[in-house]
Amino acid sequence: MVTVLIVAILAAVAIPIIRGRISSAKWSEGKAMMGSVATALRVYAVQKGSAPNGNWPPTVAALRFQTSDLTGTYFTLTAANWSSASYPAGGNLTFTISVDAPVGINTPTNVTLDQAGAWVETP
Repeated sequence: MVTVLIVAILAAVAIPIIRGRISSAKWSEGKAMMGSVATALRVYAVQKGSAPNGNWPPTVAALRFQTSDLTGTYFTLTAANWSSASYPAGGNLTFTISVDAPVGINTPTNVTLDQAGAWVETP
């Protein structure tokens, strides 16, 4: 009886920890996708230049992505939003890539990445 009690206590402690690790592992796919989009935005800025030469914010096609390029198990390219990307003439490239958690991922509910490489997780 004591052994069953100890196993039950250990399971009660371990299950929430394991669930948190699973969500974190799933988010690694989303963050990798966001990093790829950030790199593509930087390359686009170098190739096309500032507005009005570049079309800001660039579309998925302008960044040379196919929809299937960044389709993973949990995240898709269509989940990413970079509508705030801008590169004004004489200014600096700025962008914020935002992704909401898909069904099945509890926390965080949203992650953003900016041009400085800063990640912000919204619980």
